[in-house]
Amino acid sequence: MDGTAGGTERAARARRLAAWHGAERTLARGPAEVRIAERLAALTTALTADTASYDALTADTASYDGDGWVDIYGDGIVEELERRVAELLGMEAAAFFPTGTMAQQVALRCWAGRTGSPVVALHPLAHLDVHERDAYLTVSGLRAVRPTSEPRPPTAEEIRGLDEPFGTLALELPLRDAGFVLPEWDELVAAVAAARERDAVVHFDGARLWECTAHFGRELPEIAALADSVYVSFYKSLGGLSGAALAGPETLVTEARAWRHRYGGQLFQQWPVALAALDGLDRELPRLPSYVAHARVVAEALRTAFTAAGVGWSRVHPEVPHTHQFQVWLPYPAAVLDEAGVRLAEETRTVLFRRWREPGPPGLAVTELTVASSALEWTADDVTAAADAFLTRVRELTEAPGLTDGNG
Repeated sequence: MDGTAGGTERAARARRLAAWHGAERTLARGPAEVRIAERLAALTTALTADTASYDALTADTASYDGDGWVDIYGDGIVEELERRVAELLGMEAAAFFPTGTMAQQVALRCWAGRTGSPVVALHPLAHLDVHERDAYLTVSGLRAVRPTSEPRPPTAEEIRGLDEPFGTLALELPLRDAGFVLPEWDELVAAVAAARERDAVVHFDGARLWECTAHFGRELPEIAALADSVYVSFYKSLGGLSGAALAGPETLVTEARAWRHRYGGQLFQQWPVALAALDGLDRELPRLPSYVAHARVVAEALRTAFTAAGVGWSRVHPEVPHTHQFQVWLPYPAAVLDEAGVRLAEETRTVLFRRWREPGPPGLAVTELTVASSALEWTADDVTAAADAFLTRVRELTEAPGLTDGNG
């Protein structure tokens, strides 16, 4: 990217963030649009619980005693976070990791050593394949087999039908790139049983496992008990700064800590990340079921608005969201939709959609929608009105001559 193009993109990004930050109404406040001082204030809120955090929500209790000592190489508040996660998931132990990618790679490497098999059964849309730069292959020397290429979790029959042995079945719950989709509970139980029949262990990529309880109708310990190990994220769903945890048997977690050190994950101090994670467990985790329920209201209102507006092809996927996140597809270029969203925020101080992309045919774009605390005050009529206002700006842009990008 040359200097001119780089400057143009930086200006476009600054404009987007300013519009989103200035919005009075939004379905979810994105992490990128929070100013540094506001995020620091939110951490202070987690300690004092006496002022509103950046999303205008006040914690009921402090997540951690501010008079406690900062951590050194993972003691103190980090150990408390690990104990808390293990307890929430009903696992023997948990280890903190600076990234989910590292946690996943360590888990798969440990299981490969224990099972004697370098083969991992996983979906081609899984985070391990799409978003981790083939780390399981290039760093750990593992390889993958694919139970299915359909945009859904694999079935028990597909797992049983794999034509070669595998040591680990890795299941992403929910499968984000397929639309945050989940199997039914009985289907998940059957898939795990099929892996056991193949003498394989089961690892859950549970970056967003926190929000799966409503769909499954089960609590976290019962869900996690199906797996031999579970990875969870602290910034996805919980609003933390970063970080993840790997939970499982004590012996596995002890081994994982050794590999964490070898992979460069034994950081000197991590207390801000741990504090934000504890705050997310206290503040956001109890609210996730209400977000999931309201996501269904938002999804239905969007479908109604698109139909009433005569949009030739549109899709909300899944039609009934499995979590508090889902996909929206519209038949317009991503640049047009991006610009319409920024104009809506600038002109009405309302944010409905953020960034769009075109993973398939040109002119057919998709975005991911998250429903969080700020969305709970939106009625179905509010969603419909915002969608109408957004589509009005889309039509204005598509009818105007010369629009070639999303910079206005």
